[in-house]
Amino acid sequence: MKLANKVALVTGTSPNIGGGMVEALASEGAAIVAVDAVGANATDCATAVRAAGGRAIGITCDVTDEAQVRRAVDSALAEFGRIDILVNNAAIFLPKGVLDMSWDEWQRQSGIILGGAFLFTKYVGAAMVAAKAGGVVVNIISTAGHQGEPGNICYSTAKGGLLNFTRSAAMEFAGHGIRVVSLTPTATDPTEQFERARRWGREAAPPPGLEELLAKFAQRIPMQKLPSPTDYGRALCFLVSDDAAMITGADLRVDAGAVARYWAWQPQGPA
Repeated sequence: MKLANKVALVTGTSPNIGGGMVEALASEGAAIVAVDAVGANATDCATAVRAAGGRAIGITCDVTDEAQVRRAVDSALAEFGRIDILVNNAAIFLPKGVLDMSWDEWQRQSGIILGGAFLFTKYVGAAMVAAKAGGVVVNIISTAGHQGEPGNICYSTAKGGLLNFTRSAAMEFAGHGIRVVSLTPTATDPTEQFERARRWGREAAPPPGLEELLAKFAQRIPMQKLPSPTDYGRALCFLVSDDAAMITGADLRVDAGAVARYWAWQPQGPA
C-alpha cells in the first residue's frame, strides 16, 4: 500500500468528494483524521473507515475558527503522533453573483475556502516542519476556479485564489521537504455520493432534477462522462505518494477535459 503508516487529515468529509477521497486514502493504508463542521459528517466518515478495517477519528471543527483549528490539529497529533498529509477540501456552495451576494455571505464562503486552507496549512505545516519528516499539503480547487463562472462569484474567486496559495506555499515549504500541490475536480457524477451516504447509514436520494442537470453537464464535457469521487481519490493518492516526490506547486486537473476544451467547440459524443 502506497500510504502505509501515513496519517492524513482531510477537511470537508461529506459523503460526496471528501468522503470518496478519504476512502481512497484509507484503502492505501493511511490513518484518517476526518474534519467537518457538521459533526455527523466527521464521525460517520471515520466510522466507515474503521468498519473497513482502517484507523480513523472524526473531529467537528469550524475551519474559520483559529482556536478550533488548533485544537483539531492538536487532537490529531495526540491520537496518531504525526500528520503526513493535509487535504484542504472544506467548502460551501452559495451560487450568487456580485449584485445579489451580501458582504456577510462573501466573508463566510471565502473564509471557509481560503481562510480554512490558510489556518490548517499554518498549523499542520508547523507540525510537519517541527517533525522534520516532510509531508504533503493538497488544496482542492474546482474548474470554477480556472474559468469565469457567472452567478458564482465568491466560490470561483476563492478557488482561483487557492491556486496561487498553492504555488506560494509550495515555495515557502520546499526547503523543509514539504510539497504543496492542488487537485481540480469538476461537476461530479452524483451516483457514488448517494451510495456512500446509504453505506454510512443515511437515507439519501438525489434531489429532483439533479441527475438531469448533470447529464447536461456531461454532454458539454470532452470525455462525455463526469468524474466520480473515486476518480479524484485515485489521483489524490498519487499526488501524496512517493510516486509524485518531485511534484510541488502544481495543479492536477481530473475534469474529463473541461478546462482544456476550446470555447467554441461543442463535444458531439462518439461518432
